[in-house]
Amino acid sequence: MKLPDSSSILPPETGWELAGRLLRGNLLFVLVVSAWLASLVGAASLSGLVVWAAGLLYVSYDTSLLLYVAWQTRGLRFAGGHQAAMATAAQRVTVGVIVAARNEREILPSCIRALQAQTDPPDLIFIADDGSTDDSLALLRREFALVTGPDGIERAGRLAVLAKPHSGKARSMNEALPRMTTEVVVTIDADTVLAPDAIAALRRDFSANPKLVAGCGVLRPRCAPGVSGRLFEWFQTFEYLRAFISREAWVRSDALLLVSGAFAGYRREPLLAVGGFDPLSRVEDYELIHRLHRHSYRHGLDWQVRVFSEAHAETDAPATLRQFLRQRSRWFGGFLETIFENRDMVGSPRYGKVGVLMLPVKVLDTMQPVFGVTAFALLCWYAISGQPVIWQILATIATKLGIDLVYHAWSVHLYHRWLGQRVSLKTWGLALAAALAEPFSFQLLRHAGATLGWISFLRRRNDWVPTLPPPAASSPNP
Repeated sequence: MKLPDSSSILPPETGWELAGRLLRGNLLFVLVVSAWLASLVGAASLSGLVVWAAGLLYVSYDTSLLLYVAWQTRGLRFAGGHQAAMATAAQRVTVGVIVAARNEREILPSCIRALQAQTDPPDLIFIADDGSTDDSLALLRREFALVTGPDGIERAGRLAVLAKPHSGKARSMNEALPRMTTEVVVTIDADTVLAPDAIAALRRDFSANPKLVAGCGVLRPRCAPGVSGRLFEWFQTFEYLRAFISREAWVRSDALLLVSGAFAGYRREPLLAVGGFDPLSRVEDYELIHRLHRHSYRHGLDWQVRVFSEAHAETDAPATLRQFLRQRSRWFGGFLETIFENRDMVGSPRYGKVGVLMLPVKVLDTMQPVFGVTAFALLCWYAISGQPVIWQILATIATKLGIDLVYHAWSVHLYHRWLGQRVSLKTWGLALAAALAEPFSFQLLRHAGATLGWISFLRRRNDWVPTLPPPAASSPNP
């Protein structure tokens, strides 16, 4: 892929223009927080259903998002044959995989074998061992008969292993990037196992679309055995299902901002052009897409970010309450940091639909869980105190549950149609049960994790990466 020269098709931006964009982004943050504060005041001073303004705003916003996603994806169909036909006339791209792993002795061999067993294997599998203190390296040497080369990298066929001091996931991937010789770089977590045809599907998509610079495969969560694990896997299965339908809706709006680092693909040159992964971010996959979009719009490149609907994988997901809250706190705290750092893009036509559509929605998302927790707390208070408004609130909730139930059923149907699969009766039963139980259980846990993320963000905590100075080649804002 040819990269632009140093000139930009956008006119140089004056200090006043930048200040104006920052003011616009900050103003939207202030308005959302002000709406929440006003809902608290209303709960103490108003009467009737509007005392539950936090809940009404939450329900209205969430329903609007559901309707938008449903409309955008209404024509979603399985397109595998079409994509394959397109790719046959295109140049076949080379694909390499980076796995940054630390103390993954139990699962890393399975991850590697799944990569080696692909119907269209990657041209290179690069393991960046991030200072493991278990015997991961010794196990890999035994299992795969690694031989050390003159550059210090151990190899066995297409498999390469770099042993390095512990510095965090992003830095490990950044160290691997210059050593990759393939046009496309796939990043997967050590606990991710790809379906046999996942690399073939991803390679077809990149080969068929030269403007495609980043995307993610479709993931299914897998939890540890046990009662807790089965419950969390049940809820997260349908959460992931709806999440990927939502991502496809934003793809169709040319505004997708999130790819899953557990299984993502990038063109190598654009990835290097924006500086690689940010080692100071708790959500390096999410933060990276913002920089790719920013670079694309500044240089008029029309880069695209997509979902690889035919590239499937399973990945480990939290199986206990502690694990779940810790993960969601990190995710949401990192999300807040990224949105705040890119607030100059919010509402800006300079950044296309990402600026005028997606990022304003993301600003509203920053407070959605706070509204949700507030609405639930008020609901409990009105129920305990026996206030008559509780019946109006319950009627509103019942209406919302009906809407959600229809949407969840539509999502299950659409998701399986999109992937070219049939929906079993068991899946329908589990989906129905999850839709009814989730608002009073799993959804509250998600909001609790997001609230912890807010606390982490406000305290400026970042315990995901070691506190080392970032390398010069990985500046987060080139």
